[in-house]
Amino acid sequence: MLAGGDRLTGGITYREATADHRSLIWVSVTPFGLGSVRADDPTTDLTVLAGGGPVWNCGYDDHSIPPMRGSGDQASNIGGMYAAIGALIALSHRDHSGVGQLVDVNVTAACNVTCEQTTYHWLVNQAVCVRQTGRHAYPTPSSEVQVRCADGHYATTGVLPRKPEEFSRMIAWLSELELTEELPETVFLEMAAARTAPVDLASIGEDDETTAIMSAAREAITLIASRMPAKEFFIASQQRGFPAGAILPPDEAFDDEHMVARGMHVPVEHSELGRTIVYPGVPYAFSASPTSPPKRAPLLGEHNALLDELAP
Repeated sequence: MLAGGDRLTGGITYREATADHRSLIWVSVTPFGLGSVRADDPTTDLTVLAGGGPVWNCGYDDHSIPPMRGSGDQASNIGGMYAAIGALIALSHRDHSGVGQLVDVNVTAACNVTCEQTTYHWLVNQAVCVRQTGRHAYPTPSSEVQVRCADGHYATTGVLPRKPEEFSRMIAWLSELELTEELPETVFLEMAAARTAPVDLASIGEDDETTAIMSAAREAITLIASRMPAKEFFIASQQRGFPAGAILPPDEAFDDEHMVARGMHVPVEHSELGRTIVYPGVPYAFSASPTSPPKRAPLLGEHNALLDELAP
C-alpha cells in the first residue's frame, strides 16, 4: 500500500515509470476508470454500489421501502478482486512477453457485472429482476424461505427436497414432531416419495403435480421451522440432509461452534496496536490445498520504499 499523496500526486505517472521499466505492472483502481468524464465526481461505497446495480437487488419483498446497501465495503472489495484478477493476468502476460501493462479497474463497471443474473436477464431479454427477501432477485416472485421460529429468531429454509428418499425423510420428520395431521398437503409429499425419479424443478408452474409437490414441501419445512428454535431447526435440518441455516447476528455467527470447529478463528498480531485480534480464516476447508492465514492490513506508507528506484 503506497502513501499516494506524497509520492504520486503531481509526480510519477504510468508513462514516466514505464519509460525505463517496461516490465512494470501498474494497477489503477478508480470509481469510473481512467479518463472517464465522471472521474472527478465524488463517490462513496453506497453511491458506487447503487450506480453499479447491486443495491437494486438487495432488500425486501416490500418495494414500498428503499433497497439496502449491504455492509462490508463491498464496492471496495469488488474493485480489489478485479484488481487482483487483472494483476495476475498482467503478470502472466509479462511472464510470456517480458512487458508489463496498465490495469485500469473501473469499480462501477465491476459492480455492474457482479449483479449475477440481474445483468444478463436485462441484456438477453430486457427483463427487470426484483429484489426478494433472502432470495435471488428474479423477474418473477419466488416462494419465501425465511421463517420465524419458535424462539423468535429466523431461519432460512434453503433448498427443498427433490429425490424420493428426501421426501421420505421429510415425511418421517413431520411424523416425529406429530405435525402430519396439521398438514393435509402431506399427501403430495407421499406422492413424491413414491416416485422413481427426482422431481423436475423445471416443471414447476407447468405440471400441476410437480407444482403441488414443491408447494407442499415448502409448507412442510415452514411448519417444522415454526415449531422449533432456530438453532435447533438448523442442526436437525442439516442432519437430515436438508440445507438450512439459522440467521444469526454477525457476532453470534462468528462465535458459533461450527465456525470455530472449521478453523475460522485465527489470531493475528498487530504490533502497531500492541495486541492480537481474532480474524476470520479462509472460507473453505480444503482437504489438501495449502492456504495462507490472514494478515493485518498494510500500514500507510509501509511499502513506499518500493518506489525509490522509480524516483526521478
